[in-house]
Amino acid sequence: MPKTHSAKKRMRQNEKRRIRNRAMRSATRTQVKKVMSALASGDVERVKKEFVLAESRLDKAVSKGVLHPNTASRKKSRLAAKVNTFLKQAQGQE
Repeated sequence: MPKTHSAKKRMRQNEKRRIRNRAMRSATRTQVKKVMSALASGDVERVKKEFVLAESRLDKAVSKGVLHPNTASRKKSRLAAKVNTFLKQAQGQE
């Protein structure tokens, strides 16, 4: 356990940040999963809506320092590729 006042304060701050970071990371992962489930369901409008939200969550996680910028960029790129493939297939079926 910390002994000094500053170490105790640092421990409190770290715990608050850990909780906030976990919540944001979890919300980001959940949103990515929602995109994947929308792709599986085949609902074009839902896919578009969920993808926009996922991009927003990833960008916000980067701005808060929860994710590395390259990690978010890679995830967005891979999601976009899947969404674009899905949309092309959906357009071809019409």
